[in-house]
Amino acid sequence: MEIAFRAAMLAWLAADATLAASLNAITEEAPSRSALPWLALTASASSDWSTKTEAGREVRVAFELNYRGDDPLSESALIAAVERRVESFPADQSAYGFRAVNLMFLKARGEQRGEALRALVLEYRARLMAA
Repeated sequence: MEIAFRAAMLAWLAADATLAASLNAITEEAPSRSALPWLALTASASSDWSTKTEAGREVRVAFELNYRGDDPLSESALIAAVERRVESFPADQSAYGFRAVNLMFLKARGEQRGEALRALVLEYRARLMAA
């Protein structure tokens, strides 16, 4: 279910016109050659969240947004667009074999990496049940 969730979430993000126009890549893992800004689903972990009658998983994912800017707020509109899109992930994912029971923001971490290079990591928890 973890792999299916990652695929579904990446497809959901890539289908957003605002993000597609604003980002040079929306990918799994950091792209090897892509101009900034880009967004990657860089990490995930899962654990059992089953009931007596249904198979389930709790999946934690981390998205990394890399961009250039001297001002930490330089891409605040893009960050807000990413958060809105992730948090509007549809519950029905029967095409991927699961349904999302809930999706919750956990934490964010921003950092400066070298001259004018910034990264923001957004972490979420999704609870999924097999479809």
